[in-house]
Amino acid sequence: MTMVKAKHDVDVLEKCLTGIKGLDDITKGGLPRGRPTLICGSAGSGKTLFAMEFLMRGAMDYGEPGVFMTFEETPEDLAKNFISLGFDLHDMMSRNLIATDHVYIDRSEIEETGEYDLEGLFIRLGNAIDSIGAKRVVLDTIEALFSGFSNAGILRAELRRLFHWLKNRGVTAIVTGERGDKLLTRYGLEEYVADCVILLDFRIEEQISTRRLCIVKYRGSSHGSDEYPFLIDESGLSILPITSLGLDYPVSMERIATGIPKLDTMLDGKGFYRGSTILVSGTAGTGKTSMSATFADAACKRGERCLYCAFEESPSQIIRNMRSIGIDLARWVKKGLLRFHSARPSLYGLEMHLLTFHKEIDEFNPQLFIIDPISNLSAAGTESEVKSILTRLIDYLKMKNISTFLTDLTHFTGNLEHTSEEISSLIDTWLLLRDIELKGERNRGLYILKSRGMAHSNQIQEFLLTNQGIDLIDIYTGSGEVLTGSARAAQEAGEKASEQTRQREVERRLREQERKRNALETKIAALRAEFDVETEEVHLMAEEEQKRQAVLAKDRLEMAHLRKGKPSASPAKPSKKRGKGE
Repeated sequence: MTMVKAKHDVDVLEKCLTGIKGLDDITKGGLPRGRPTLICGSAGSGKTLFAMEFLMRGAMDYGEPGVFMTFEETPEDLAKNFISLGFDLHDMMSRNLIATDHVYIDRSEIEETGEYDLEGLFIRLGNAIDSIGAKRVVLDTIEALFSGFSNAGILRAELRRLFHWLKNRGVTAIVTGERGDKLLTRYGLEEYVADCVILLDFRIEEQISTRRLCIVKYRGSSHGSDEYPFLIDESGLSILPITSLGLDYPVSMERIATGIPKLDTMLDGKGFYRGSTILVSGTAGTGKTSMSATFADAACKRGERCLYCAFEESPSQIIRNMRSIGIDLARWVKKGLLRFHSARPSLYGLEMHLLTFHKEIDEFNPQLFIIDPISNLSAAGTESEVKSILTRLIDYLKMKNISTFLTDLTHFTGNLEHTSEEISSLIDTWLLLRDIELKGERNRGLYILKSRGMAHSNQIQEFLLTNQGIDLIDIYTGSGEVLTGSARAAQEAGEKASEQTRQREVERRLREQERKRNALETKIAALRAEFDVETEEVHLMAEEEQKRQAVLAKDRLEMAHLRKGKPSASPAKPSKKRGKGE
């Protein structure tokens, strides 16, 4: 066997990468190089596809040619089966990267005679390996070699010889086997001689099918020991670990707009953190899908890609309905910025949904991921299973810094501030849409239940769906009442009318006061004019009196001089001479 030297002089088993999505992660490096691995499972579980993809990926991605020896299907049948999965077997054979060999065994011609020798098989397989320098080998399926034989000792000995021969050739081999009733394989022997045993399981529970993989044993290596769901699609197998990715994901300080300006204002005026998880919950008809479409539209306007997973409506129906509120999603689909994934939750199991989400995310690489609604997943599993799926999905999205928008349907009879999936602890921002019924009218309200890491409004806003999209307006909270809709409009109209009446009364009083002021000023001006006339007359009288007093004073003075015989202070005017006749 091939070994590599590790630290502290400890020999560590060298591994062979399979190229199968997810398998190399849970095996911590792939299958044991130079050793055989047993792949067992029931019919339809995917054993042959698993083995063929192991060969194809090895030849295409790692430069390791392979030999596929089949005991049931012909190479032509294999080529037809795998072309639909993207594997061109004829092309790989023409390039000497893959060699196939069909060993036909007619069970009716087999007779147990006591000796059973695989030497002919070894020669045939060895020639095929040497013809292309193969590093990988597949034997599909092992039961065909031993059909009709019941001697367990012979079977065990020949299988041990087969596996030792494969080891001695230094090839990394996969041997497939049918699952038994109570044991891993039909004969219950192979698991004791293989170094690595992988069980593929195909189960149907409540009419929902699920494929799972489990590493039963892996000599010389630690490995994931859980059951892992796997998906078979047009690109082959995809396996997803069931355990959570942990809580060591990076966080972003970038804020992104919601597409609803008033909601951005409620979120500290900046919107959500990029890479955060947003939940909108509410009863039927409150506008959850409309909010999903608004978020998608806002992301596409920024030039970001959005992956929209819908569980209730088809893409064409969502596009048509959103036109009624002024949102054109079709243009973003045409530009390649918006992709819809629409399916009923009961189409397959929860693990398959999770694998599908991963596949779509890896292919499309979105910046925004939407599920509308998550509550429908309960049709495909129990509450704890749904929570497990959503926990792993949210962790995966956070690792990729993808903003996540989820909607959840709540019921009138339940607690609105509660999710049936019990994922509130995983949510960064929780918006609650609720019905407000008053005076025979039903309206919508929105408030922020929580938003981690940012200041946010605690006010309830009336939630309106208009021809121009979603609008949020303040609800009426005066007079101890909470009013919305027409009641709010009527109350606001009444208050506006009262305000206008009061305003008109104030304006009338101001005009009356102005008239009084003008009249008073006119009266004051008249009185002032009359006063000025009287003042002027008094001044004239005073001047005349002064003049009269001066004349009287002069006359008294002159009279006093005359009485004393003294001449007048002022010379008297000469009198005219009289004539002789006088």
